[in-house]
Amino acid sequence: MLIKCPECELQVSDKALSCPHCGNPLKSEVKNRGKNKSGRRRRLPNGFGQITEIKGKNLRNRFRVLVTVGKTPEGKYICKLLKPNAYFATYNEAYAALIEYNRNPYDLDSDMTMRELYDKWVEIQEKKATQSYMRTVTSAWQYCSSIYGMRVKDVRARHIKGCMTEGYRIETRGKNKGRKVYAPPNTQARIKSVLNLLLDYAVENELTNMNYSRTFDLSDEIISDISKTKRGHVPFTLEEMDVLWNNVGKIKYVDWILIQCYMGWRPQELVKLKLDEINIDDWYMTGGMKTDAGKQRIVPIHTKIREFVKQNYDFAKSIGSEYLINEKGQTHSNSWKMSYDKYNYRFEKTMDALNIITPHRPHDPRVTFVTMGKKAGVDEYALKEMVGHSIQDITESTYTIRDVEWLRSDLEKIQ
Repeated sequence: MLIKCPECELQVSDKALSCPHCGNPLKSEVKNRGKNKSGRRRRLPNGFGQITEIKGKNLRNRFRVLVTVGKTPEGKYICKLLKPNAYFATYNEAYAALIEYNRNPYDLDSDMTMRELYDKWVEIQEKKATQSYMRTVTSAWQYCSSIYGMRVKDVRARHIKGCMTEGYRIETRGKNKGRKVYAPPNTQARIKSVLNLLLDYAVENELTNMNYSRTFDLSDEIISDISKTKRGHVPFTLEEMDVLWNNVGKIKYVDWILIQCYMGWRPQELVKLKLDEINIDDWYMTGGMKTDAGKQRIVPIHTKIREFVKQNYDFAKSIGSEYLINEKGQTHSNSWKMSYDKYNYRFEKTMDALNIITPHRPHDPRVTFVTMGKKAGVDEYALKEMVGHSIQDITESTYTIRDVEWLRSDLEKIQ
C-alpha cells in the first residue's frame, strides 16, 4: 500500500524504512538510529535534483539548487537552476525548496525546449496510455528533429508544418539503413495529432500562450493521400500458404507466421504469450488482449502447428524465458524478449526472403485465420470466440458455453 511521506508528501510504500525521495525515516527503529557515523548529508535519489555547496567564496547564499527537467538522448539527466530562486543560505533551506519543487515538478521553465517538454509529457503519458499509442507517439516524434532544440514559446505553425512535410528520420535497419525517410501522409497526420496534445500541455503549464498546432487543419491534399494509401488487411492466398509451408525450417520465422495463421493471434498478442498460458499436454493456449472479449480467451492449438509450438516452447525453457516467442536482440542489452516492432521487422524480412510480393503486414495472418475458418465452415460464434470478437447475439453470448474440445472440433475443419 502507498502512503504519503510526512516530510515531502510524495507517495512511498508503507513497508519502506525511509522515504526514497527525501530520506525521511518512516519507522521508529530508523528514527532512533540518529545520524550516520560519517555525518554526511543523505544522498538525493537519481532524477530528484542537485544541491551544491559553492565553496571558496564569501557568499551569503552558498547552497545552489538544480532541478531535473529531462534527459539527453544518452540518458543523462538535464538539470537547470531552480526558478525563481536557486540559492539558499543553508542546506536545509535548499533541501526544503527542492522537496517543494518535486511535489509539483511541472512548474516548468519558461525557456524549456521542445525536447525537454516532450520528455516530461511522455513520462505522464506512459503511466496511462497503451503501448500501441506510445509507439505511435515515438514514431511521429522522430520526424520532429528540427524543433527539438527550439524553445516551446518560439514554435509557430510554420515549424509544425515543416515537421510534417519536410521532417525525416534516418532508417536504422535493412537495405535502406542510413537513408532519410520522409513522413508519408498518414504519419503527417499523426505528427500533427501528437503536437496538438504536446502543445496543449505547454499551454496548460503557461509555457506558451497559444497552441499553433491547432491553428490549421490538415490540407485537402494530405487527406486525399491518406485515403488513397489506406488499405485493409490482406489474407494470404493458397499459393502463398504453400510458399510458407514449403519453407518451414529453411527460412527463419516462417513457423511464427504459421502459428498466427492457424490460431488467429494478433502480432502483439503472439509476442506476449507466456509459457504458463500454454497447455502442452492438452494442446491449447489462454491469452489475448485489447478487448474484454479478447482477453484471456481459450484457443486450441491446431494439429498442423503443434510441432512449431513445441519447438518454441522447449527453446524458451532452455534459455529461461517466460515467453513463447524469443529472438536474440541486436542491441547492447542482448534481450531475448520480443516486441511488436521487433516482430514487424522480422515479418518484413521473411516476406522479402520468400519473395512474396503482396504487401502483407503482421496482422494479415490473423485475417488469414478468419478467412480459412469461414471457407472451412467453422461455426461463426466459435470463430468469434477464438479471435476475441464480441458476440452480439444475447442467447449465444449468455447461454452457449463452448469448451475447448468443442472449439477444437471446429478448428480442425481448417486444413
